Amino acid sequence: MEGPLEVLSQVTRALEEYGVTYVVVGSFASSMRGLYRTTADIDIVADIRPEHVRPLVTALQEKFYVDEQAVRRAVTRHGSFNAIHFDAVFKVDVFVARDDEFGRQQLARRRAEKITPEAAQEFYVATAEDTILAKLLWYRSGGEVSRVQWADMLGVIGTQGVALDVEYLREWADRLGVQDLLEKLLAEAGPV
Repeated sequence: MEGPLEVLSQVTRALEEYGVTYVVVGSFASSMRGLYRTTADIDIVADIRPEHVRPLVTALQEKFYVDEQAVRRAVTRHGSFNAIHFDAVFKVDVFVARDDEFGRQQLARRRAEKITPEAAQEFYVATAEDTILAKLLWYRSGGEVSRVQWADMLGVIGTQGVALDVEYLREWADRLGVQDLLEKLLAEAGPV
């Protein structure tokens, strides 16, 4: 049975084949940038356009359950859809990139990396700073109650330490309306 990395590889190869810019985000990205934790899915932000829908669905449908109408709705509304691997029963949530400043920033700053040293393929992963900012947005929209999201962000800060671009974080947190949460997070994390 294929594991999460092989499932991710299949999705990202299909995206790359059709020239779709993507970035791995969410808990998978925060695990790479901070403290590892298991997750039931992988989140990707992808700049999928209407002309990508049919070829992408065709490329994935042999190994994944993916609903073409759900993909079309996600593209139209800048929403999300999922691709569920038949054998691994593992889910990839694909969020269609929003056409806003932060959405473009995430895609522009992504980094190609090998997820494990022995991996043959590189994946585009969100930077530590953009991972924190995106999680701050999710934390705020979720009512500021998720201890898991908060712990993910603390883990990224603790692991990255002085490598974090705190000036960038503060600038974008202010633009995104989460400056108060960032300052609370930084205070709890201690000196960076």
